[in-house]
Amino acid sequence: MSFPIHRPRRLRLNRIIRSMVRETHLTPEDFIYPMFVTFGKGVKKKISSMPGCFQQSVDEIVKEAQQVYKLGIPAVLLFGIPEHKDERGSEAYSPKGVVQKAVTAIKGKIPELVVITDVCLCEYMSHGHCGIVKNGRILNDPTLELLAKEALSHAKAGADIVAPSDMMDGRVSAIRDVLDANGLEDIPIMSYSAKYASAFYSPFREAAESTPQFGDRRSYQMDPSNRREAIKEVALDIEEGADIVMVKPAMCYMDIISDIKDTFDVPVAAYNVSGEYSMVKAAAKLGWIDEKRIMMEILTSIKRAGADLILTYFAVDAVKELK
Repeated sequence: MSFPIHRPRRLRLNRIIRSMVRETHLTPEDFIYPMFVTFGKGVKKKISSMPGCFQQSVDEIVKEAQQVYKLGIPAVLLFGIPEHKDERGSEAYSPKGVVQKAVTAIKGKIPELVVITDVCLCEYMSHGHCGIVKNGRILNDPTLELLAKEALSHAKAGADIVAPSDMMDGRVSAIRDVLDANGLEDIPIMSYSAKYASAFYSPFREAAESTPQFGDRRSYQMDPSNRREAIKEVALDIEEGADIVMVKPAMCYMDIISDIKDTFDVPVAAYNVSGEYSMVKAAAKLGWIDEKRIMMEILTSIKRAGADLILTYFAVDAVKELK
């Protein structure tokens, strides 16, 4: 049977009916808010390519984290910008590092807020790559020890979840082993399992001051052309002990989000990355789009694709729209 018996528009007649039959619902609990912590005190530096985002010192990060928690956002993700960089990323795993200090400070003030830490070396390396470099090559296995040390230092500082983003082979296993050996077997790992070598990361590299000084990251991040490879990467991470898996970026990779959600019985996160955020901000500034509607449409589509958790710089603005 077809028209006139069936009229789908009946269920679109008004706002109330549309909300009653809506299939996908966003809530504040869906979001994780990324934040950038830097050295110093009283620092709140605008990130020019990411309007509304800042590099902040620990004292300022705590203030914003308190506001985030009051809005009902359950978790933040911390990235660190150190005062000094070297070829072994030593401030990444220093007990006195900016992320470690921020974790302890946030948990001291807002113990209920879930603090997730990005585990990578690029922000801390003088060359900007995610691993140890020798003769122009990024070395996989020697990097694992440093990543494990970084994750351990974050957990000891009070992090609730550690999130390796480097895309080195075997890093989830290395981190799981060191956490378990130190009595931290209850700390979950949220792995950036399917992280693509994307051009959408450019604004982030200003925010985290992590632009590679030579070459690019295509020898370790995934080829954007590959779909089936994401299933392999996720399967390996789960086998190694990942508790949550992530797809990054989100908007151009919704097929990957859907594939992973359909294939694996673990929570799936998706990262609505800096370039996706900044494009919306730029177009809105020029008056070309309705920023709020575009923002909510993007976030809803990411959840509709299968994401259980959405990491997004829009989190605060989105929750205000949901109120």
